[in-house]
Parts: sequence; structure tokens; C-alpha cells
Amino acid sequence: MSLLKSGTESVDKSKMKILIVEDENIVAKDIKGSLKGFGYDVVDIVGTGEEAIRRSEELKPDLVLMDIMLKGKMNGIDVARHIREHVHIPVVFLTAYADEDTLHSAKLSEPFGYIIKPFEDAELHSTIQMAVYRHDMERRLKEREQWLTTILRSISDAVIVTDEEGKVTFMNPVAETLTAYDQSEALGKNVFDIYRIIDDKNLGTTDEMIQDRIKSEMFIQRANQLLVSKQNDIVPVDTTQTNLVDTRDRVSGSVVVIRDITKKLEAEAKTVETLEKLRMAMGGMIQAMAYTVEKRDPYTAGHQRRVADLARTIGTEMKLADDRVDGIRLAGVIHDVGKIAIPSEILSKPGKLTDLEYNLVKKHPEVGFDILRNIDFPWPIADIVMQHHERMDGSGYPRGLKSDDIMLEAKIIAIADVVEAMASHRPYRAALGIEKALDEIETGKGTRYDPEVAAVCLDLFKTKKFDFR
Repeated sequence: MSLLKSGTESVDKSKMKILIVEDENIVAKDIKGSLKGFGYDVVDIVGTGEEAIRRSEELKPDLVLMDIMLKGKMNGIDVARHIREHVHIPVVFLTAYADEDTLHSAKLSEPFGYIIKPFEDAELHSTIQMAVYRHDMERRLKEREQWLTTILRSISDAVIVTDEEGKVTFMNPVAETLTAYDQSEALGKNVFDIYRIIDDKNLGTTDEMIQDRIKSEMFIQRANQLLVSKQNDIVPVDTTQTNLVDTRDRVSGSVVVIRDITKKLEAEAKTVETLEKLRMAMGGMIQAMAYTVEKRDPYTAGHQRRVADLARTIGTEMKLADDRVDGIRLAGVIHDVGKIAIPSEILSKPGKLTDLEYNLVKKHPEVGFDILRNIDFPWPIADIVMQHHERMDGSGYPRGLKSDDIMLEAKIIAIADVVEAMASHRPYRAALGIEKALDEIETGKGTRYDPEVAAVCLDLFKTKKFDFR
């Protein structure tokens, strides 16, 4: 009942239009009768090739039934080829000739059916249905190919398609630009003749000129792969290759997608540069804050810097991430920033502090937290400063935190702070010396101080000869 026409709609037989090209009038009328019996609409009967072309263009039938031997200058094979290429209508041959030469010539015009006269009506009917079905399938396949080609041509990545032998069958405009090859000159060439990919494995095999150009463009060295074009231009790229598999699970080709990551690397380089500037500015700001504190408390001048140095070294020995060690160092540089709120006469008092004065001093971690908490550091600097006087057994201040409630960074600075303070001179006492400081850490290891951090600190001084500068 249904035969498919160009487009997506189903067309029933009674609406199918057929053009008959037959120079024998009686045969033509007989065919017309058979077609009408099946419900087809015969739009015309013509006897020459020229008329067949003209009427096909005018009437746009769904199918042409064509005799091979026609009156006039054109035979049916030539006419069928023209109609297929220019009008895109399926042609079925009706002929009394079945010799090899005729069949071979007919095949060259790619007909959609071939019926030898005389034929049965049922054979004519089934051949027409199969011809229209095949034509519709080819049209759908061609539309899909055009659809896919349009997509591949419009995407921003370079796309190269190869056959199973690695020879180029398609390149989109981006691939042409990237490789400096036009598709017309690339077709049929091996894909690796169109471009070269350089990575860590074959970098040493490239010629000196290309190596020099790679070295001259620093951001390129951060790319995983480099593409070398026809003109020896070097482009940092990411590439992916996907095999094309047919219905029998055999590899029939591949699709290579190449992404130019030049802009990405440039953006990353700018980001790194910006972050480095921000890091330097932040470091300068922290140093200024530390300098301000030391100006008010000259007896502890250099204390924060030395604590930061020891804390950083402990973090490095513990194999913490570099970024985390940076945070520890910066927190160490300003861990006593809260002392800015303590009267200078208390900070430099030569005698023992009263309970009231000592309680005031103990407020400096909270003051430091309040100063730092609204600064958007990439590390929890404010929390580290708040906790640097906490102790594992809860005997510290300001909150009496215990064990795992204390940040590792704060535990590291706590030990570095104790060691530096005991080893250095203070207004209220002479320097106790490094041995006394290390005894304090040894005695408090596992109770007041984190055992792992304490062990690393002790090893630094006793085995690796760490010294405050």
C-alpha cells in the first residue's frame, strides 16, 4: 500500500506519478494499462530521449520507466544518466535486449531496476516498489551524509577522516587551515603526510630549526603535543582518534579530531602570571603586617620570620604539598599579628607579667583572627593564626582545642613558635638555648605537641643540623 517518496511522508500507490519512455505506442499503452491497474498515475508517455528529459524536468515524476532503444539522437542509457544526475529521479529500464554489452552499458547509468521484455505485471509492480524504496534509502543516506558534513565543517576543531589504510577522505576547513593543506590536495594522501605530531617520545628526532622554534615559544613547552604543518608552523594541540567500525566490527577508517590549544595555553600563562603577581602582592602585604608588629615589639624582631622558616622546613620534611607549605610559611610570618592590639609596654616589660597582663597577651590569637578573617587568602591563614597556641591535651588557648580539632598547620607553627621563643632572648628572661627548647618538645611530644610534627622537628636539629638564620 505504501511507497516512500522524497521527503519524510509516506505516499500510497495511487498518488505515485510515473513517466513512460517507450517509442512503440502499443507497448507503451499496454504498460500504462498495467500501471493503472496497480493504482499508479501515468503522467505522460514519450518516445524520444529529448522528450524524456524535458518532461522529467517539467513533471517531476516519482519514477521513469525507460526503454533502452529510443528514436532520436539519445538512447535510454544516456537519458537515464542525465535524469539521475540532474533531475534525481529513479529510472527502471524496460528492454528486450539482454546481451552482455547492453547490460554493461546500462549498469554505468546506475538504474534502479532492469526488466527484460516480455514481463509479468507482478514483476513490473515489484520492481517499481523496490526501485522507489531504494531511491528513498539512497536519498536519506545522502541527506545524512550532507548533514554530517555540514556539522563537521561548522565545528571549531580540525577534523580529518581516513579510510582503513590511513588515507585522507575528508578534511574540514579548520583542518585545512591548521595543516596548511587544501582538502583537494590532501585527499588520498596518508594522514601522517599531511601533518606531524611531536610529543615527548619523538621531540629529540625533530630537526634543529623546529627544536629552536619550540624553545623560543615557552608556552608551547607546556603542551602535550605539537603539530607541525606543511609550512613548518608549530601549533600546540590536543588530539583524539576514533576508529570507524562497520557492521561486521571491522575497522573501516578513523576520525582524527585536533584542537588548537594556543589560546588556552596563553590564557593559562596569563593566569599564572596574574596569580604570581597576586602572590607577590600578598607576600608584600604580609611582610608589611609582620614589620608593623616587630616595630612595636623590638625584642621579638625576627621572631615571626624565624618561626616561618622552621615551620616551612618542617612542612617540607613532612612531604606536604608545596602550596600547603607556602600557606604554613605565610601564616608563620604573621602568626603574632594580633599583638598589635597589646600595649607596647606590656610587650617589652622586663619583669614577670601580672595575671591581667598575661590574659591580655593571650588574646592576641583572637585579635589576629579578627584582623585576617576578611582577607581572601588561598589558605586558611586566619584559622591557623587563631590556633597556633592550642595544645594537643587541651591546655592551650584561646579555645582549649584538643588533638584532631587543631589544624596540622597550626600544630606545626605551635612547635616552631615554642622552639624559637625558648632559644631566643626575651625582655623577661635570657635565652634558654636550643637544647632546652628541644627538651620541651621531647617532653611534650604526644601530649602537648603533635608526635609526628615533634619528631620531624627534633630530627631537623639533631640529625640535619637545622639552624636559625
